[in-house]
Formats: sequence, C-alpha cells, structure tokens
Amino acid sequence: MIELIPAIDIIGGRCVRLSQGDYARQRTYDASPAEMGAAYAAAGIRRLHLVDLDGAKASAPQNLDTLRALAALPLDIEWGGGIKSTAALQAVFDAGARYAIIGSVAAQQPELMEAWLARYGGERIILGADVRGGRIAVNGWQEESPLTIEALIERFLPCGLTQLICTDISKDGMLQGPNKELYTRLQSAYPTVDITVSGGIGSMDDIRALDALGLRKVIIGKAIYENRITLNELQTWSQNASSPASM
Repeated sequence: MIELIPAIDIIGGRCVRLSQGDYARQRTYDASPAEMGAAYAAAGIRRLHLVDLDGAKASAPQNLDTLRALAALPLDIEWGGGIKSTAALQAVFDAGARYAIIGSVAAQQPELMEAWLARYGGERIILGADVRGGRIAVNGWQEESPLTIEALIERFLPCGLTQLICTDISKDGMLQGPNKELYTRLQSAYPTVDITVSGGIGSMDDIRALDALGLRKVIIGKAIYENRITLNELQTWSQNASSPASM
C-alpha cells in the first residue's frame, strides 16, 4: 500500500499552506507544528514532511527549533527548505532530520548534490523536484530553471539517487487531485527510484487511485487541515498498510 506522509509547512513557527507556491496566498492554521506532529504519530504515521518556507526564502534553515521539537516524537522527518551549504545540511541532520530534501542546489550546483549523495547516501538525501510548466522551479518556487525533471533525475541516478519528491506546483494546495500521468510516467521510467507524489491531494479517493496505479509514497497537506482527510482515515490506512494481510 502507498505510504502516507503528512506535510507541515512552516512560516514563523506556525503551520501554513500556500496555494500553487504563492507566498501571497498563505493560510495560517491554529494548530502548532508540535500538536500536528503528535497527532500524526498517534495515528500511526511514521514519516513526516517538514518544509521551512522561511528557510526557502532566506536560503538558510530558519525553523530548526521546530525541527528539534518534532524530532523528539517517533517520526522520521524529511526536511526541506534552506539547505544551500554543507553546514546547513549538517545542521538539519544534527537537529534531528532523518532525511534532507535537496532542490535548488541539485538544479543549480549539481556537483555539490553529487558530493552529498556520496557522503550521506541516497537513503538520506532526497532529490526535490518542483515542476511548473514542465520546468524545475527553484529558490522557494520563486525562480524557474531551464531543466526538465527527467534531466535532473538522470544527472543523479549514477550517483546513488533512490528517492525523489516531485511537486506539481500547479496542483499544490488546490485540492483538485494529483497529476497522475506525471507520476506514473516517472515511476515507470525510473523504477529504482521511489517517487513521492506531492500536490493536489484532496480526498482518500485520490489516495486510493494512486495506490491502484502502484505509486509508492504520497504527501498530504491541505486536505488534512481542511478536514477532507481525517486523522482516523490516516490511522486506518496506516494500520492496514502495516498488517501482514496487506503485504
């Protein structure tokens, strides 16, 4: 069964969601990151997608205290936002992240990405590819590079790449369903890479459709905050996924 990975996006230590990557279209939620993380852990979630939106704009991690608090929970945290140097990457790992999502550096400084894959391994370094109009967006989705997602994947496959989070920016935060064609095409073309679906999830029907297509991981954000997917549904799915009968 497809693995469900809830997302917590942070600005100023608060849970927020953007629409289509637009900082001007921000919604802030009452629950704190720590409260949300504890609720996910209680529901049987084991992997959390944590995005430092302040860090993405500042080009350096800005919410490491939030990461430290969440790292005390029984969650494997994948962190994205602001990792532009080896010192920043090490700071994120030291603060408790299990995985680091590398986006802008991969697109703009591929030699550094290769060095990180060699040092930390593809198990801990995740390629983050945010796609708008077929091209890779960088620096908090504020700029566009000339690269395609296929070119980015193929650059790092020989270096041990095993994990990719691909966000379709046009779908992100819109709750209108994911770009299934994109993800099935990528997973078929690169079977040795775990492709994580990101963007557009609006209901459990979307989850079931991705699962039926054989996709492996999916990030869920706004649908949880808007109560379109409940914690009980997350818990039921996680329990079924971990039971022997589901294997």
